[in-house]
Amino acid sequence: MRTLVVVRSLKMGGMERVAVNLADAFAEAGHESHLVSFRRVKKPLSPTHASVHVHHLPLMRVCRLSVIGFFLELFARWVLNPLLKRAVFLGSGIMGGAVFRLWLWRFERRHGRVDRIVFRGQGTFEQVWTFRDGRARYVLENILRARKRRPSRWLFARCLYQGRHLVAVSDGVAETVREAMPVWRCSPASLSVILNPCPVGDIRQAMLATEADIPAEPYIVNVARMVPAKDQALLLRAYARSKVAMPLVLVGDGRERANLETLVTQLGIAERVIFAGQRQNPYPWMHHARLFVLSSRYEGMGIVLFEALACGTPVLSVDCPGGIRSILKGELKSSIVAHDEESLATGIRDAAANAQPVIQEAWLDDFKPETVAARFLQTPGFVG
Repeated sequence: MRTLVVVRSLKMGGMERVAVNLADAFAEAGHESHLVSFRRVKKPLSPTHASVHVHHLPLMRVCRLSVIGFFLELFARWVLNPLLKRAVFLGSGIMGGAVFRLWLWRFERRHGRVDRIVFRGQGTFEQVWTFRDGRARYVLENILRARKRRPSRWLFARCLYQGRHLVAVSDGVAETVREAMPVWRCSPASLSVILNPCPVGDIRQAMLATEADIPAEPYIVNVARMVPAKDQALLLRAYARSKVAMPLVLVGDGRERANLETLVTQLGIAERVIFAGQRQNPYPWMHHARLFVLSSRYEGMGIVLFEALACGTPVLSVDCPGGIRSILKGELKSSIVAHDEESLATGIRDAAANAQPVIQEAWLDDFKPETVAARFLQTPGFVG
């Protein structure tokens, strides 16, 4: 079959990494795999499978070069956005959908008809929301929050979810979709749960790379963007409370970094906390760690948890909405602690004091790329 994975960009991030992993999974399963992004970045992620065809569609630039697209975006930005928060896509996505359909028509004239189109992340299909096709699957990476029945949310839901084949990356995300749809009076064509693929072999090869600045002594690691949702501030406060001697390494970058550096100084743990910055290959940092800790406020899937497990590193996670329990189940339930500072501190302290457990290969079976690829190529039924 011929597959096309669509993603907003190939920057270093969890959702983008999963898009690349899915394109690799299709190729590994013997399908003709294509990957297209809408935005160029300086250091893009690359597929590991040589047969994946990578394309770039400068979607927003093409839309803005058209007179209609330019004025639609201006109207949405200056008229709709002040009235409805995050409404810019309502204008830009009208032309975006038309541009993508034209690009797809040209693509299929050259490569042949596509059997399955997979849009990864809401930010991706916001930009082309007028595009509709029965072959398309729209992957929701994060939980939906249906607080009130507001007209703006009803409008967004009608544009983004109504009549589409939705795919949730975990049971937790799917549950929030089921809760939100009646509130927003919206009905998808189908809702399936398909876990994110974990390319264990590629991860284990990448984790053997040499990184000169990895600490020689045992350490605790967190790998995530430094944004409020990842809540490294909670991790730092719990780490300080735990009194654990081994260093804490934070791999990642983002707008919260300066605040986190200030917090480290205030907590008096600056000598024990290492800010490693953004890394193209985070797996050596996971592999050499004594413990991986996730402190997020919510996680659609929490792919870093099974990436750490694939690296042979024990994990600890706060209990948060989303998909961590799709990973931390069975024996791994003991790796979940309550979402508060004291419980996380106790979990860190206990993990540091106890012998390192042996990672079981069976824990990764649900995320095998061939299994995930096959699910995307099946006709989904509604999960209700």
